[in-house]
Amino acid sequence: MASVEQVRLPTPIPPTARPTRATQHLHPQARARQLERLNIGDRLFHSLTALFALALLAVLASIGVVLVYESTDSIRTFGWDFFVTSTWDPVAKEFGALPFIYGTVASSLLALLQAVPLSIGTAVFLSEIAPNWLRAPVSFLVEFLAAIPSVVYGLWGVFVLIPWERSYIEPALSGTLGFLPLFQGPKYGIGLLTASMVLAVMIVPYITSVTHEVLRAVPGAQREAALALGATKWEMVRMAVLPYGRTGILGAIMLGLGRAIGETMAVTMVIGNRAQVVASLFAPANTMASVIANEFSEATYDLYVQALVEIGLVLLIVTVVINALARLLVWKVAGPGGAAARV
Repeated sequence: MASVEQVRLPTPIPPTARPTRATQHLHPQARARQLERLNIGDRLFHSLTALFALALLAVLASIGVVLVYESTDSIRTFGWDFFVTSTWDPVAKEFGALPFIYGTVASSLLALLQAVPLSIGTAVFLSEIAPNWLRAPVSFLVEFLAAIPSVVYGLWGVFVLIPWERSYIEPALSGTLGFLPLFQGPKYGIGLLTASMVLAVMIVPYITSVTHEVLRAVPGAQREAALALGATKWEMVRMAVLPYGRTGILGAIMLGLGRAIGETMAVTMVIGNRAQVVASLFAPANTMASVIANEFSEATYDLYVQALVEIGLVLLIVTVVINALARLLVWKVAGPGGAAARV
C-alpha cells in the first residue's frame, strides 16, 4: 500500500484555465496563448470594476474638497462662531448658521416622530399580517410614494396642508396644549410643524421598505418558536420579530433621517423661510438646504457665497455620517449580501 507521502492529488485547474470547446482542438502552444488571453480579460474586468467603484469615492471626496476650498474665507472669518450665532444679515456681512441648523434638526426629528410609528406598523402588516393578494399592491403603493417629485409634495402642502393647519390642526393643538411653549404663538399655517408633516409623508416609504426587508430577514424559526410557546400574533411580533430586527430598524430610521435632512424644495415651500430660533412649532423657520436654494442666486459678494457654501459643507458631512451609520446598522442584521442591506 502506498504511503501517504506518495499519494499526490492533482492540482485543481482554475475555471479560467480549463479548456473550452474553442481551445480543445488547438495546438498546446496556441491553447496556452488563448488561455493567457482569457486571464488577461479577467484581470482587465476586475481592474475596470474596481476603477468604477473608486471613481464614486473620488467624486464624493472631490465634492468635499471643493466645498472646503470654496468656503475657506468664511471658515477663517467666522470660525466656530458660525455654528452658534443666530444673526444672518447679508447687508452687515454677519453670518451665523444656528437658525438653519436648528430648523433642519427640529423639522427632521419631528418628521421622524410622525413617520416611524406609521412606517413600522406598515412594515409589520406587510411582513406578518397581510394576505398574499394584498401584500404586493400595498407594497407598490408605499414604494410609489418615493417616486413622487418633492415639488409635488410642496404643492400638496401649500394647497391642502397649510389651510388645514391654519384652520383646524394648529387651533386644536393650541386649545389643548397651549400651556406648552411649543404650541403657542400666531397660527400662520406655515412653519416647522407643517414642514415636518410633509417630510414625514416623504420619508415613510424609505423607512417602510427597509424595515420590511429587515423583518423578512428574521428566521422563520423565531416565529415558530414563539407560536409554539402559545404566543399570540401580536406577542410573537413584539417578543420575537421586532427585537431580532431592532438594529436594522434603527438603521432604516436613520436612513429616513438622512433623507429628511437633505430635502429642499418641499420644505422651502411650506416652512416660511425665516432665519430665527423660536420654541413654537407654529412659527416660520428655515433649514440649511432651504437657505442655499433661496439665497445662492442672490449672493452678491464672495463672503456671502462662501457662507452659503460652508452651510452646504455642514449639510454634506451630516448626511454622509448619518447614512454611513445607517448602512452599518442594516448590515449588522443581514450582512452585506443580505436582503436588508440592499437598500
